[in-house]
Amino acid sequence: MQNKKVNFQDWGLVDYQEAWDRQEAIFAEIVGQKTANRTRDTGSPTDNYLIFVEHPHVYTLGKSGKPENLLLDEQALEEKHASFYKINRGGDITYHGPGQIVGYPILDLDNFFTDIHLYLRTLEEAVIQTLGEYGIKAGRYPGYTGVWLDADNSNARKICAMGVRCSRWVTMHGFAFNVNADLSYFGNIVPCGIDDKDVTSMERELERRLDIREVKEVLKGKIAALFEMEFAG
Repeated sequence: MQNKKVNFQDWGLVDYQEAWDRQEAIFAEIVGQKTANRTRDTGSPTDNYLIFVEHPHVYTLGKSGKPENLLLDEQALEEKHASFYKINRGGDITYHGPGQIVGYPILDLDNFFTDIHLYLRTLEEAVIQTLGEYGIKAGRYPGYTGVWLDADNSNARKICAMGVRCSRWVTMHGFAFNVNADLSYFGNIVPCGIDDKDVTSMERELERRLDIREVKEVLKGKIAALFEMEFAG
C-alpha cells in the first residue's frame, strides 16, 4: 500500500556535516523499514520526509565529480569561511550557502513512482512552477539536470542544481535553489563541471531580496501537488 503522507521539516541553518548525518539516519531508517516489510511480510507503510535547510558556506563534490573543479586550496577555503566535502550523491561540484533553499526529499519512491528520471523532472517542475509565481520564466537545459533560465540561447544560466542518491528506491540529497544566495562563491568552482554557463538567483533576476520563508511555502506547495503528497501533522 502506498503511503503518500510526508513529514515536512525545516531545519533552518545547519552545518553540512550535521545535516548529512541526519539525512543518513533517516535514510537508513526507511531502508530498514522496507527490509523488515519484506522479511516479516508486515506490509506496514514506509515513512517519507521533505526537508528544507540552509547551510553555512560549503562546497560538495559528487561521486562522478572532479576535484580540480574546486579552484581553492585549504587556506583559501578558510579565508572564504567555507568547508568542502566529498559526498555520495550523483553529479559534480556545487555550492551551498545562506539564502539558498536546499531540499532533501527522503522518499520511498515505491509510495509514488519508481522512475528516477521522472523523480528528477518532477522536482525540476516544482522549481519551475515556483519561479513562475514570481514572473520568472524557467525551464530545462537538454542534457543537464537542474533548472535554467534562457536555456535556449547563449545567455543560459542555472538557478537550481540537483544531485540525488537512490537506493532500494529510497532517495536522499536533492536540490539547491538560489533565492538570495551570494553568487560570488560560485566563482571559486566550475559549477557542476560546466565551465561556460552562468549561475543566477531570484534576487539577481528580480533585482530585489526575496522573503525566503515565502518562497519555501510556495515551493513546498508545488512539490506536494506534483507528487500528490499529504503532509503529516
